[in-house]
Amino acid sequence: MSRKVLSVLLATAMTASLLVGCGGSAAPAADAAAPAATEEAAPAATEEAAPAATEEAAPASDEGAGMKVGVAMPTKDLQRWNQDGANMEEQLKAAGYEVDLQYASNDVQTQVSQIENMINGGCNVLVIASIDGESLGTVLETAKAANIPVIAYDRLIMGTDAVSYYATFDNYMVGTKQGQYIIDTLDLNNAAGPFTMEVTTGDPGDNNAKFFYNGAMDLLKPFIDEGKIVVKSGKYDFDSVATQSWATENAQSRAENILSSFYADGTDLDIWLCSNDSTALGVENALAANYKGKYPIITGQDCDVANVKNMIDGKQSMSIFKDTRTLAAQVVKMVGQILKGETVEVNDTETYDNGKGVVPSYLCEPVFADINNYKEILLDSGYYTEADLQ
Repeated sequence: MSRKVLSVLLATAMTASLLVGCGGSAAPAADAAAPAATEEAAPAATEEAAPAATEEAAPASDEGAGMKVGVAMPTKDLQRWNQDGANMEEQLKAAGYEVDLQYASNDVQTQVSQIENMINGGCNVLVIASIDGESLGTVLETAKAANIPVIAYDRLIMGTDAVSYYATFDNYMVGTKQGQYIIDTLDLNNAAGPFTMEVTTGDPGDNNAKFFYNGAMDLLKPFIDEGKIVVKSGKYDFDSVATQSWATENAQSRAENILSSFYADGTDLDIWLCSNDSTALGVENALAANYKGKYPIITGQDCDVANVKNMIDGKQSMSIFKDTRTLAAQVVKMVGQILKGETVEVNDTETYDNGKGVVPSYLCEPVFADINNYKEILLDSGYYTEADLQ
């Protein structure tokens, strides 16, 4: 409970820092040689859609000389994973590591085969953003038998003691920031209401989706219970609002059904809580085609190009910004600490239980961007250029 309270207090600080920060302190963690038992998507990316400017790469070093790191990413079809993979590869190479970066086209068996090849190809550490957190147990047993440490990247890998560490953003805080934004924007603590709301969250196989959902709903559910927020569709439990594969088209189809069934009579929709930008984009597409009422507050996550453009155009209210450069830098640091036999820096040893134990984790802090601060958050930081958002 204390952690949730802290997250809520943090979420109310609506003036965000210009760049995402990773907060925390070093803590004892697993031995590199024996992994310990211990956890957006967006529209299809193009070269033009990816951030045009990144932080200047560090000078190449020989820190990682003779060492090989396998990086397994889910797909190249979504903007954020292209960014994650590119940032990771750039920073690992700058540190002198050989890098085997693979994308699995959102196919679990392809990712399993890629990880097998990384193990057989002599990788010393694996960094894995899983497609399905429940599906890698067998191949990771092979990694464990070969004494190859595994860092779960952004998505917790479930049901295996072969995961050494977890690096991500504070996923519960993502949800609390979305929920608090809605509370503050509508002044829910003082307004009479009622306000109408619908909910769209992420893939049921992605452990993060439940953290995002719970963070937001822990703040908003009391308003539903008192009748100040009304969900006309009646659907707001996680299973009812989950979106397979975080797919825009799936979110859009469900949103179209909700709008035609509950809002075609002219009823205004005040809030659509969306856990990330790909689902928000689906909702926005449905609203453009099927809704004539007052435009609702729409939340998102990842600050993808299409969604930032919609934010500028008044079609999306906010998006959680998770600077993938920051997370990549932290993972590169952890890789170095593992391979040097040093204590690996983590800042959470309580939250992320993958069913086999609590995984020592490093949580970076997300911030939110909206029409009032997106230039500072996204442009001044060099994440995007003005041209990217035209």
